[in-house]
Amino acid sequence: MVSDMVKQTFIIESATLLHLDELLELEQKCFSTDRLSRRSMRRFLVSEQSVFLVAKNNDHVLAYLLVIFHRGTRLARLYSIAVHPQWQGQGIARALMDSGEAEAQTRGALHFRLEVSRNNHNAIRLYHSLGFIDFGLLPDYYDDHSDALRMQKRIRYHDHALVNSTMSWYQQSTAFTCGPAALMMAMNGLNASYTPVLSEELEIWRESTTIFMTSGHGGCHPLGLALAAKKRGYNAEVWMSQREPLFTEGVRSEEKKSIIATVHNDYAKQSKAEGIIIHYANINQSTLIDACKHGAIPVVLISTYRMDRKKAPHWVTVSGYDEQCFYVHDPDPDKKHQDIFDCQHLPIALEDFDPMSSFGSNRLRTAVILSPASNNKA
Repeated sequence: MVSDMVKQTFIIESATLLHLDELLELEQKCFSTDRLSRRSMRRFLVSEQSVFLVAKNNDHVLAYLLVIFHRGTRLARLYSIAVHPQWQGQGIARALMDSGEAEAQTRGALHFRLEVSRNNHNAIRLYHSLGFIDFGLLPDYYDDHSDALRMQKRIRYHDHALVNSTMSWYQQSTAFTCGPAALMMAMNGLNASYTPVLSEELEIWRESTTIFMTSGHGGCHPLGLALAAKKRGYNAEVWMSQREPLFTEGVRSEEKKSIIATVHNDYAKQSKAEGIIIHYANINQSTLIDACKHGAIPVVLISTYRMDRKKAPHWVTVSGYDEQCFYVHDPDPDKKHQDIFDCQHLPIALEDFDPMSSFGSNRLRTAVILSPASNNKA
């Protein structure tokens, strides 16, 4: 704990645009690479998705801490922390971390994550003393090519997460191939020798696309994804809350609606011929949890509204669960605010998952549950 005498030398408060120039000066003093630009500083200072704190003495900024949040999840991430060289070693970093954690708890975060250079031994000791544990390594992460140690702390405590930690993460290559990317991650989670690649991502999309969506290229139909998985030697079980053609809402052209319906009906016929089990019902959390318990991997359609306010259908892969969260691999990072590593085992609180996994005015719920087959050819 910071002594009372040290505490009296500084105060912690929310940063504002009035602190911008001092923050940039501090950034120059503390870092020679990976610096935040003025534009980035300004954006984070006004963002609702961040907590920006400063430690001050006599109205001078001595240090700052920046924590960011991914919309729709319960993950807080330490984006940056800096303490003026002349004020290091006086408990300021620890006090800022405590304040940042308290703010994250207030916002309902369940996990606090960070990256730190493997060469920054003082910081690593501090984070360990605060309860952070190592959970990954990022080679060549920083501008100077040094490696980063990934660390995490649960700031709301419950049982150990049941997560498929061997599942690789794969970033979708186009705006419309989240389905193939999610499916390939599930296939990798079931078969570690399988490696997702661009050519197969595009091939699976061609096999499973709905042709059209409200705009642009079509996404992927759950039955199309199931057929693609079956073709590659996996068992696939499909849940759909409606029998009528999917994704026709918002499509104004009757010609396009007719094509989407034709594709839907064709997938249904093919699925029946391939013996794919289809449940025309809402998939619930207990079914998803039961699938995970038995070694299967669900690929679930969500609405992105709680993440980006765009109400788009989006496929994610469930990597595990615990008493409070589902964990997902999201193939499409928010390029403006989100590090790609925040898309891996992304915690979504159980109470948030239900509304997120309901799409459109028809409240479509659909998922493809993959499991290994004895004749797995992947």
